[in-house]
Amino acid sequence: MNRKLNKLLQPSFRLYFICLIAFALLSALFSWPLAGLELAVVACLALYSRENAQRRRREINKYLDNYTGTVDSATKDTMINSPLPMVLFRPESDDIIWTNDRFLRLTDKREHLYDTKLSDLIPDLDSRWLMEGKNQCPTEVTYAGRRFQVYGHLVRAGGRGGGFLATTYWVDVTELCLTRDQYQSSRPVAAVLLIDNYEDLLKNLSENDRSSMMAEIDSRIENWVADAGGILRRYQRERYLFVFEQRHLGRFIESKFDILDAIHQVVNPSGMNASLSIGVGTDGDSFRELLDFANLSVDMALSRGGDQAVIRNKFTFEFYGGRSKETEKRTKVKSRVMANALSSLISDSSQVFIMGHKMPDNDAVGAAAGVCALCRKNGVPAHIIREAGSPPAQELIDRLSQLPEYHDCFLMPQDALLIADNKSLVVVVDTNRPEQVQALEVLQSCNRVAVIDHHRRAATYIEGAALNYHEPYASSASELVTELLQYIMEPNHLLRAEAEALLAGIVLDTKNFTMRTGGRTFEAAAFLRRSGADTAEVKKLFQNDLAGTIAKYSIIQNAKLYRDGIAVAVADRPVGRVTAAQAADELLNIIGIDASFVISPDGERVNISGRSMGDTNVQLILEKLGGGGNAAAAGGQISGKSVDEVARDLARAIDQYLEEE
Repeated sequence: MNRKLNKLLQPSFRLYFICLIAFALLSALFSWPLAGLELAVVACLALYSRENAQRRRREINKYLDNYTGTVDSATKDTMINSPLPMVLFRPESDDIIWTNDRFLRLTDKREHLYDTKLSDLIPDLDSRWLMEGKNQCPTEVTYAGRRFQVYGHLVRAGGRGGGFLATTYWVDVTELCLTRDQYQSSRPVAAVLLIDNYEDLLKNLSENDRSSMMAEIDSRIENWVADAGGILRRYQRERYLFVFEQRHLGRFIESKFDILDAIHQVVNPSGMNASLSIGVGTDGDSFRELLDFANLSVDMALSRGGDQAVIRNKFTFEFYGGRSKETEKRTKVKSRVMANALSSLISDSSQVFIMGHKMPDNDAVGAAAGVCALCRKNGVPAHIIREAGSPPAQELIDRLSQLPEYHDCFLMPQDALLIADNKSLVVVVDTNRPEQVQALEVLQSCNRVAVIDHHRRAATYIEGAALNYHEPYASSASELVTELLQYIMEPNHLLRAEAEALLAGIVLDTKNFTMRTGGRTFEAAAFLRRSGADTAEVKKLFQNDLAGTIAKYSIIQNAKLYRDGIAVAVADRPVGRVTAAQAADELLNIIGIDASFVISPDGERVNISGRSMGDTNVQLILEKLGGGGNAAAAGGQISGKSVDEVARDLARAIDQYLEEE
């Protein structure tokens, strides 16, 4: 901004002389002698200006000679006759002091570029890197259709008060850049396309209907890949392999993988829409690694609910789509296999450490209690990791702590580290992200890990787990654990308090069986009821004190409609996470609100709770702010920002989400 302002304020003498000549010619209409006098004055001023410019050039040359006075004549000759274009300028003002002939030829100038600013001559060059002490421009500079890598250094001129002089050397790397760009754009990319609901889509269809359905899907996929000039092959009944060049990936990203919508428009006779997931592997060192990346991306897409595209490179994931509602795709066969695998894994362990996410809620603690019951069944000691402070599930923790079976069961992370050995097993429940677990050091210290979670995966997740029971279609982690228990334990082997803890977790995440419930959810609840769970005792776990109730309705009172159907409430003082989450739930009871967000301060952090019961996917919105969850319930914790800043970031995330629809 300062550079533009200086440019506007600097006088242009050429413009002045043009104006003076114009006035002199205009005066000729009234008086020839006056016009002649004015032209004579303009000529004198022009001669003076030219002489002054030449004098200034001599002074600059003298100054330059003084600057290079300590340099021998051979070095000066090298600078003048350098094979590389060179420029000396002042980085504070961008004023050019000297250039060699090669730089002049580069700019098509015949005279030295005195009174010229380097930023005016080459707008692509930003000289701040020199002031930062760097010797190489971080970006290539494009000028006159050529690309240059610029090197340089700073020296102090004329003592402390003389400012700085920058010397830059310009290396033409056009051919190298073109070769590099061609190499990058022609690198192979592997993509795996998977029809998510292949079995359900073709169930009970005649052979003709099956053929026509698959022909329609094949036709749409082939039309989508036609312009890429790649190779498309179906290698399984529901899987396709697509290999193409990197140059076409940008077009697919720009269109947000519109093939997802095209496939979604294919409907079977019973009214079910086809669903496609795409896993893309890029930036691999070999075709094997590309295929591994693509398969990993497909698994990630399925773990997030399917109907989306995921790109995996060497460092991270990128997500596109994933706005459709999840449908239950679990099978009891998988649950039975997972139950036996987890039971075997526990039996082979010396002890089990169970942990949930930071500030665990009833779902995390309930699922942990269910795993404790499984460990007791197998005769293996179990410990639940707890953290300092009062988490939202403190009342449930206190209830369990009073049981004889849970005496010394709850451990602090540092105590767990002291007793851990090479046969210890860590079971993580209700989260799959390593940065969100209660004790990352315990997770990293054990090489045997099992994960049980229902949240959609984010870019970071726990890798290398011996068992990963991840079902984004389940209502809660407690439901998943209860389903595992049904295949291993009889209802009377489960403690009543454990059954109530598991039921409390299901009630919490389903909002009293109104959100994200399926047939398996009620089957799990029925099993817990047979195990002795008392719904009245469960309800007591969700009671609020008077202060919390007042705070909840105070938050609701501050709520405002940001966009159609989306309410945002900002708490003016710190409130508990449970209170904020309950306020977000309560906002959904208001007619016309399909999604709600509550922002509340919490010490040095700011908490966000998001809830939805319509088409708005709150997880995709809060992922932009570093949060996570699922389509109906998500949350996040942001450090280093104020409540107002987080509110503005949330507004931008909502706008971006709606624009991408």
